[in-house]
Amino acid sequence: MPVYLDHAATTPMLPEAIDAYARALAEVGNPSSIHSAGQHARRVLEEAREQVAASLGCDPIEVVFTSGGTEAINLALKGTFWARPGHRVVAPEGEHHATLDTIEWLVAHEGAEAARVPLDADGFVRTDAWAEALSTGDVAVATALWANNEVGTIEPVDALAAAAREAGVPLHLDAVAAYGHLPIDFRSLGVAALSVSAHKIGGPVGIGALVLSRTAPVVPLVHGGGQQRGVRSGTQDVAAASAFAVAASVAVRELAERNARLAALRDRLIAGVRAAVPAARLSGPEGDDRLSMNAHFTFPGAQGDSLLFLLDAAGVAVSTGSACQAGIPEPSHVVLAMGRSEEEARGALRITLGHTSTEADVDAFLAALPSAYERAAAAGLSNRETVLGR
Repeated sequence: MPVYLDHAATTPMLPEAIDAYARALAEVGNPSSIHSAGQHARRVLEEAREQVAASLGCDPIEVVFTSGGTEAINLALKGTFWARPGHRVVAPEGEHHATLDTIEWLVAHEGAEAARVPLDADGFVRTDAWAEALSTGDVAVATALWANNEVGTIEPVDALAAAAREAGVPLHLDAVAAYGHLPIDFRSLGVAALSVSAHKIGGPVGIGALVLSRTAPVVPLVHGGGQQRGVRSGTQDVAAASAFAVAASVAVRELAERNARLAALRDRLIAGVRAAVPAARLSGPEGDDRLSMNAHFTFPGAQGDSLLFLLDAAGVAVSTGSACQAGIPEPSHVVLAMGRSEEEARGALRITLGHTSTEADVDAFLAALPSAYERAAAAGLSNRETVLGR
């Protein structure tokens, strides 16, 4: 059994969620049908919506189930852009590609103008630059990560939201990485929308949610049966929603205990990396300003992609945290946005913990790291075939 330390990509489904999924799959009925089977399915669906809403501090009617975080982000950004005047979209550097690629599409096809806000050396959004970008007028929508999915920086969302309210700009928060690790209260934030995904918290892949304020105008991406306030048409996946709801309830109930346990494992891992590879540099802040499950390092003279494959060959699964298109590894855009060099950005490695992680997992990673780093550094910025001796 490999050591799995890539929970930020997806975390294993919780046994309780699997049980709920299997039970719901055995039922029959379209939740839009008016016969008894359909109404039973509708009841299961709406109870799931209530549980997800409770985990997010919002009203059930504000929960729009989607196919995942990417669809939720697309709906929030495109839908708000189409529904409002203005052509500028404000976003920090270092956002997830679901956001960056959506904005690029709006620029290329809808005449949008992207206003990018810089990050500081620890990955925090520059709040002065954020407020300035919002105040220049003609802004249709703003968006920001609650917590950076690569380096784990927890952003000052209260300040970002306050600036957006003052400027009269609807704000979408990408809370996909934050969900299950930080308490979320949508009502108190005063934002227009917020995106989450079930597979980050122990639910199934293929379902997420856009929390959409009752007053937020959004043009739907998909038209059809008018389900979910007409914002997202289509037959809803009752089984996935049921499993999502169970995972959401567990995430909230166990949040404090899990954070304390994972933070201790994270700190053990960070200390171990520094001891094993003194040249390694931690990306992002330390302590409470960092997600409890995230450790992100750059390794000088080594390519993150090479480290990943060498560790994988040793039975340890981690991530580079960077995009890879057509088999060509790219430097981490987040590390670049933090002011680091391209060489450093190519040596990025993300190690993320989750509900199955143990001290033995951390120790296995630390035992495999020195040899992997030595081989990767000897190969330099080479391809994986060279590193693995092929």
